Order: sequence, then structure tokens, then C-alpha cells
Amino acid sequence: MAKKKAKPSGNTICQNKKARHDYHIDSKLEAGIELKGWEVKCLREGRAQLVDSYVILHNGEAWLIGAHFTPLKTASTHVIPEPTRQRRLLLHKKEIARILLATQAKGFTCVALSLYWKDNNKVKCEIALAKGKKQHDKRDTEKERDWNRQKQRVMSKG
Repeated sequence: MAKKKAKPSGNTICQNKKARHDYHIDSKLEAGIELKGWEVKCLREGRAQLVDSYVILHNGEAWLIGAHFTPLKTASTHVIPEPTRQRRLLLHKKEIARILLATQAKGFTCVALSLYWKDNNKVKCEIALAKGKKQHDKRDTEKERDWNRQKQRVMSKG
């Protein structure tokens, strides 16, 4: 008997942990995402990845690029699914203008951090304005994380 994959806990569908490793997160925004029916079914099963995803602005609209939604065989029989298609993010014009200003003038980039359920039927995408980390910053973050882990071990033993 095949083992079923455990569904993600809570409201979170998937996270982009690589973005937190590669970027300094400055500010976060919540955006709606325009999906097709088969994509929603995939999200209910937890079959989405945001590993190399980012946000671009084109013609006054925000688009999620690089997100991968693995199609279900049973849910997409009459539709030809495209797992890595560009998906439109639903943001207010002021939010889009703020992102555009930051990415053009200040050297920020916009990355997707996570997908989650809101009110049990709406999918939201948490996006963030971020600056890239240098290699030594990544090493410092890792050293600090290891040091905090060792402190917790010592405190729990004593």
C-alpha cells in the first residue's frame, strides 16, 4: 500500500526558504493570486514549489514567475496544464507603484516567500522586497544560527 504524502500543516501551502537564505528581507506584502481550477486542486494537495520564483512588473501588473505547480493526473484530464506558467498577482496600484519604485531606484528585488490559505478558500502569496546577500553575509547568518542552537542545547541540559 502506497504511503500518502502528508499535507502541509496549518494554512501554509509552501514556503521559499531559499529566498530567506539568499536575501535580506526588507518589507512584506500580501497579494492575491489568479489561479485556474486545476491549480487550486494542486494547492489543496500541497503540490507547489516557490524555490526560484520572483515577481516582475509589466504594464502596471505584477506577475509571479518561476512558481511550479505539479498537476494532478485526476484533476486535469480535459485541460493541458502548464506547471510553470506566469500567474498574475492581485495588488492595489499603490502597492505596485511602491514595488516599482523600490526595484528601479533602490536596487531591491521582489521575491515570493510563501503561499497560504486565507479564510479557507482564498490563496494568498506573501511577497517581499529584498536585497541580495553577499557570500560573507550568508556565512555570518549560518554561524549565528549554529551558535543559537548550541546555546539552546546548553540551556536545556542545565
